[in-house]
Amino acid sequence: MSRTLNVVRMQLVNRQTFIWVPLIILGGALIVSLMIWSMLPPGANKYSGGSQGPLWYFVAVGVMSFAYTFPFSQAMSVTRREYFLGTLLTAALTSGILAVIFVIGGAIELATDGWGMNGLFFYVPWVWEAGPAAAGLSYFVLAMLLFVLGMWCAILYKRFGTVVLVTILVGLGVLLVGVMWIIGRFNAWGAVGQWIAGNGALGLTLWATAVAAVLAVISYLTLRRTSP
Repeated sequence: MSRTLNVVRMQLVNRQTFIWVPLIILGGALIVSLMIWSMLPPGANKYSGGSQGPLWYFVAVGVMSFAYTFPFSQAMSVTRREYFLGTLLTAALTSGILAVIFVIGGAIELATDGWGMNGLFFYVPWVWEAGPAAAGLSYFVLAMLLFVLGMWCAILYKRFGTVVLVTILVGLGVLLVGVMWIIGRFNAWGAVGQWIAGNGALGLTLWATAVAAVLAVISYLTLRRTSP
């Protein structure tokens, strides 16, 4: 466990990637949203998708966390298992910080009537249906899922090269479009919408947790035979 925590310390040497850049993206998006809202009619309801920025950035965090530290970790005789667990723990810590900020920001928006401008940046009503704890869990799981996705892509690139990575990503894209075509072909979008509504944000979060866990296992199995 101590060696795993040493990996966490190693990753956090570069706090810019894990902490400061996500916070800068989030803060910048909030400021821009507030400036735009201030130019709109006071009584209008205002929404912003800018809060998604730091969440999507976690794909890049996953890529950089592996690319910057994996060769160094192997030179320091850290096992791949210790490295993988330590890196995931670092991502969990930073994802947790981001989730707490989202919950606090949503609470502020509820208390101030959307920053006094009917604006919603952190608070998404559908996500908050099951309460602030469930909303925080949703943001945490989404950040972790995107992080693991980015890390897996970096591992694939390191082990197999560009051609295999691009082929796999294109194949996943084709598979996704194929599923959408089948749904449309059988006029099943209504059923899909009912399933999403029935699960709610919390139910979808639990499904995303399962997907993230499976992807993490696949990433670790790929990492086991990856050379520095």
